[in-house]
Amino acid sequence: MASFTADFSMVGVAGRRLRLGQWHVGAQGARPLVLLGGIGMNMELLEPVVRALPCRRIISFDMPGIGKSPDPIIPYTMPCIALTLAALLDRLHLDAVDVLGISWGGAVAQQFAFQHRARIGRLALAATAAGAAMVPGNPAIMSHMADPREYTVARTLQRNLASLYNGGGHQAVSLNAAMPPSPVGWACQLAAFSTWSSAPFLPLLALPTLVMHDEEDQLIPPANAQFLHGAIPGSQLEMFKGGGHLFMLADPEGFAATLRGFLDAA
Repeated sequence: MASFTADFSMVGVAGRRLRLGQWHVGAQGARPLVLLGGIGMNMELLEPVVRALPCRRIISFDMPGIGKSPDPIIPYTMPCIALTLAALLDRLHLDAVDVLGISWGGAVAQQFAFQHRARIGRLALAATAAGAAMVPGNPAIMSHMADPREYTVARTLQRNLASLYNGGGHQAVSLNAAMPPSPVGWACQLAAFSTWSSAPFLPLLALPTLVMHDEEDQLIPPANAQFLHGAIPGSQLEMFKGGGHLFMLADPEGFAATLRGFLDAA
């Protein structure tokens, strides 16, 4: 059985210092899975999903200014982060991977699939949207995101993450592992997403794609999943219910079972 203990390290990639996390490094027989988390999410928050996928090597990293990755020197864009991911795979000597993008990370996953098609086997998108073309979420939740102080101060972080990430959810989700992002990191992630859109290239994503979403997500409404599904040729759509925006953490076993069925399909 592969170990649940993560191997964390600091690496230099494409001119950036990033905190890298790897789980189940000795897992054999399947393509490694790159896991890209949501805005402000350090890797530890996603460990319930990692634990539910013990038979696959999983790779993740804290975005610049998030978790334990240092602040970026200059702001970054989605194409820039996709290029950084490609450079990281070069460093790890990995030619091809599967990619799971959650929320903000789903934007990076879409961009990576467009820029580096030859390096990706299967693409899974969870609780995400097409960027500037998205159907907006609950105004009461979205308005809080504009103030970095609401998410970069420890005493307010968990309260706001609870409303931001679990909007619409009825099941308990632990946010104890959350680390406050830096104001620069938070602002860079907001700016990168708000100035980006995948709508022009979604019809060009000719690869197996699974779109997963929760019917009660108030941050990124389900209409966004329908848009992605309709725009990506041959994509599959799986809807969940009751978990809100963080449905993958509300039911990690059910989420992982659906994901495994897709990733392991012939």
